[in-house]
Amino acid sequence: MLPTEDAPAARLAAVREKLARAAALAGRKAETIELIAISKTHPAEAIEPLIHAGQRSFGENRVQEAQGKWPALKQAYPDIRLHLVGQLQSNKAAEAVALFDAIHSLDRSSLAEALAKAIDKAGRAPTLFVQVNIGAEDQKGGCAIPDLPALLAQCHALSLTVAGLMCVPPAETEAAPYFALLAKLAKDNGLAELSMGMSSDYETAAMLGATCVRVGSALFGSRASTTPATAPPLGFGSRPNRPG
Repeated sequence: MLPTEDAPAARLAAVREKLARAAALAGRKAETIELIAISKTHPAEAIEPLIHAGQRSFGENRVQEAQGKWPALKQAYPDIRLHLVGQLQSNKAAEAVALFDAIHSLDRSSLAEALAKAIDKAGRAPTLFVQVNIGAEDQKGGCAIPDLPALLAQCHALSLTVAGLMCVPPAETEAAPYFALLAKLAKDNGLAELSMGMSSDYETAAMLGATCVRVGSALFGSRASTTPATAPPLGFGSRPNRPG
């Protein structure tokens, strides 16, 4: 059995190895895929072992939770890249722009406007992904597929640079068709980046063009428990979601 202090490094090495193997099968280089460690609900002391093992991209679901632990970590490790992967309220846009290096959940007109104002005021522009409701699920956030061209056009009009698309396929279904559809939507709209794939399907996502994979439990183990007062909502915003 691995010593406790070696477990984070061993898990990271295992995920990287699987990611590299999947990329190779698709004729890709593993370095073209950003591995995002989803650290939501995990305290700084659980995150630092992964940082020490060489991980530099991390993802959080909530602005408030990230504000409580990441400023100090980013000051200690300036090369950290922090991603917001959860639902973003428009009134938190300025705080998100100030803290995060990438925002994966741009999904509506009002948020595009709020982000444009926040970016203009802050003078810094996080990488932006439009989240697509790829399975047309009522309980999930994300832009409806038919509305995607209009939202992208609005972002262009607001001088927002959208790097790519993000999705969370329906739970307990084969993810590959949804990943393939997201890749087609990105290609049709001239977007190069694809944020897709979590702990259960990141290898499939890598083979289908993912440029970012969002991996939680495979890196951190079981999700840390939280109290109702501080626990983040399930998944992205208020909708259920598979574990990372």
